[in-house]
Amino acid sequence: MARRYRPHISLLTLIYLIIGVFIAWDRGYIDEGLVERIISALLAIFLWVLVLLGVDFHIEF
Repeated sequence: MARRYRPHISLLTLIYLIIGVFIAWDRGYIDEGLVERIISALLAIFLWVLVLLGVDFHIEF
């Protein structure tokens, strides 16, 4: 029986990325404005049908 390949992220990789995000936030590479734009963009990408219907996904904190 053939095994299907399932990509996964190791715990070490996840910890590395979380620390990287924290350091980038701490050093000013990531700020609230960037987070707002990323969240808005992701919502618009995944819910594009609602965008066509006039829903506004611009998030403001």
